[in-house]
Amino acid sequence: MKEIVMQLIGNRLLIVPLISWAIAQVLKTIIHATLSKNFRPERLVGGGGMPSAHSATVCSLSVMCAFNYGFDSFEFAMASIFAIVTMYDAMNVRLETGRQGEALNDLIEAFNKISKEQIGPDKALKELIGHTPLQVLVGGLLGIGIACLVHFCF
Repeated sequence: MKEIVMQLIGNRLLIVPLISWAIAQVLKTIIHATLSKNFRPERLVGGGGMPSAHSATVCSLSVMCAFNYGFDSFEFAMASIFAIVTMYDAMNVRLETGRQGEALNDLIEAFNKISKEQIGPDKALKELIGHTPLQVLVGGLLGIGIACLVHFCF
């Protein structure tokens, strides 16, 4: 068991993306608290916001694969395609889902104000789900930067 734990801790292809995710989530929480003047602990694990933790995670994995196996490797190709799909989903599908959640929440609230009958879910639909292109770009650059820092400095 100790050997497995040591292998996991020493696996830079696992640890660097996890560190990138954690740093992005902390930055996202700080940025949200600063802009909204409201600290929300769920931002530490929640989706959406600046920077994209999804992008930071998958970009750091891609870069670590490139450094470890080469830019012409199967591992780098797989990680890069995985990153492209993840980032596309974050700024298209998931962003639109958040916008739809916001619109539905507004409609439900308006209906409930004018109606005797209350409709809708028990709690509001999530609105912070996806990312803008800028949030994806900043998250990707963050992940690339962290991977480069670890590779060249440690």
